[in-house]
Amino acid sequence: MDSVSVTIRELSPHEFSAMAPELVGLYITAMRYPISIHNQRVSVWRRDSTEEDFAAVAAFDEGKLAGIAYGFKGSERRWWDQQLRRGLVNSHAMTPKMIDIVENYFELAEIHVAPRLQGHGIGRVLIQRLLERAPQPYVLLSTPEVPKESNAAFGLYRSLGFGDVLRSFQYTGDPRPFAVLGRTLPLENTSPVE
Repeated sequence: MDSVSVTIRELSPHEFSAMAPELVGLYITAMRYPISIHNQRVSVWRRDSTEEDFAAVAAFDEGKLAGIAYGFKGSERRWWDQQLRRGLVNSHAMTPKMIDIVENYFELAEIHVAPRLQGHGIGRVLIQRLLERAPQPYVLLSTPEVPKESNAAFGLYRSLGFGDVLRSFQYTGDPRPFAVLGRTLPLENTSPVE
């Protein structure tokens, strides 16, 4: 991390749940979402902390929250997984290999860094530390589409070896297009999901 001194530490499910209001506050700031979603997202994030293989890492700058990443084992009973499967079926991409992936992946649910600290490598370290804890052989995430992948998030994911799973995908109830990206684990293995 260039010119920024932060501490990265794992959060237990209990710590994550207790910190959820602050974590969601960072998420809302980083994503520029309306504050009106705060309480609903806190409930969702706390529920997420009970998922199988839940893992979370946080970054702190002089004791102040600077970033958060968390995830868990993908599950067919979760909305995101159901949306993913719908997208794969509708795009005729549900191959035998993809079936193996959707049965065995770690969902990188959220990765956010405080806007004032973005661009210093904190997101990379958070992802690396989080995925060290993932026992699954694959990781999947989604990110909003941007023209020509011209933002820091896409640059980070590509530099970490994430490949395309679905592009220009629309979740039910959200008109924005998203990219679903994936790769094999551990990170030392450089293979994107194909």
